[in-house]
Amino acid sequence: MKQINIALLGCGTVGTGVARLLLEKQDMIRARVGAQINLARVADIDITTDRGIRFEPGVLTTDAQAVIEDPQIDIIVEMIGGETIAKDLILAAIDNGKHIVTANKALLASHGNAIFAAAAEKGVDLAFEASVGGCMPIIKTIRESLVSNDITSMIGILNGTCNYILTKITDDGSAFETALGEAQASGFAEADPTLDIEGIDTAHKIAILSALAYGMQINLKDVYTEGISQITPLDIEFAGQFGYRIKLLAISKHKGESVEARVHPTMIPFDNMLSNVNANLNAVTICADAVEDILLYGRGAGMMPTASAVLGDLADIARNLLTGATGRVPLLSYQMNNIRPVPVLPISEIVTHYYLRFSALDRPGVLSKISGILGKNQISIKSAYQKGRKTNGSVPLVMLTHSAREADVIQALKEIESLDVVSKQPVLIRIEDENNE
Repeated sequence: MKQINIALLGCGTVGTGVARLLLEKQDMIRARVGAQINLARVADIDITTDRGIRFEPGVLTTDAQAVIEDPQIDIIVEMIGGETIAKDLILAAIDNGKHIVTANKALLASHGNAIFAAAAEKGVDLAFEASVGGCMPIIKTIRESLVSNDITSMIGILNGTCNYILTKITDDGSAFETALGEAQASGFAEADPTLDIEGIDTAHKIAILSALAYGMQINLKDVYTEGISQITPLDIEFAGQFGYRIKLLAISKHKGESVEARVHPTMIPFDNMLSNVNANLNAVTICADAVEDILLYGRGAGMMPTASAVLGDLADIARNLLTGATGRVPLLSYQMNNIRPVPVLPISEIVTHYYLRFSALDRPGVLSKISGILGKNQISIKSAYQKGRKTNGSVPLVMLTHSAREADVIQALKEIESLDVVSKQPVLIRIEDENNE
């Protein structure tokens, strides 16, 4: 039976999970793939810490470059993370004719166009299922299962840390900082949670998915990104009164010659399936012309869920090697000569529905002043709600709008904020609700 040699670069949390599955599931993997998948080398700067795994003598090394240059290695699994050393090692591995598996969404979102071009030119496979959605097979679904579909939109919860925090605020009434602390204590958030709570991690993922779905170059820089740190229990309470929950959503929509790609807190109705995805789980709805709606749901991160996705990629590449079918599936879903630059619509040009909250002085005529400015800017009010305890003489005034252009809403809010009857900066949360007109 043929042996396929694997080298693992980086043996942190997920890398340890990959090694564990490769060693503990050898018989099952061999029976399913038809080859012996051999973990030949593991390169890490720390080869002394006990990871709870017994490696064969000579497997562990600190010399990643020597591993890459080893002619006996067939597939490199990059689990280092980051955009510097990992990039250099992946490009060097490609140059040495190695096939690549990675979970590094930040690297692919920022430098993927160059990396995929290098892999295509060298004729090697590069698999990255674990980079988006953990164990959810969303990349395989787009690249393989939906080849005959025009994908019109993808909307999803793609960061378990943010989803956990918002769930705690919604269910327990926790303040943001309290919920974040609980997420960190539970291991769902990093000591520095900036990439998660500011939406950056989610932006990496939707940039990759948009490229796969629409045949476009990866374009991270134009993805509008807004985090959840300003979401308050008050806004979550008001959302619930209107029949909505607030989630950090990645939203990607195909708009003919352009694409919407944005990440921000979003109100979605109770009957939307995503509104009931809680704790640290992820989910994505894909809408396409032939299949209509598909929901993928599962663990978006963690040692073993992510390692499972990596092993799925390893099996795919191993099968390709056994049959001489390298390059069978295009790296970015479309053939490289059909990938083109597609502009991402500026956030100012999107049209959606809005939740607006004002801290207004409790005086006659306030509602008419605010609604007059909204009307002057072509914003139609669907409903308004004024109720609550005064704070420094102000009460919350909440409005939901019909469809409006973001630029018009921002202009109206600037004018409203300057009114002497408005005491704080207005709050804006976008709404995704196909039933609103």
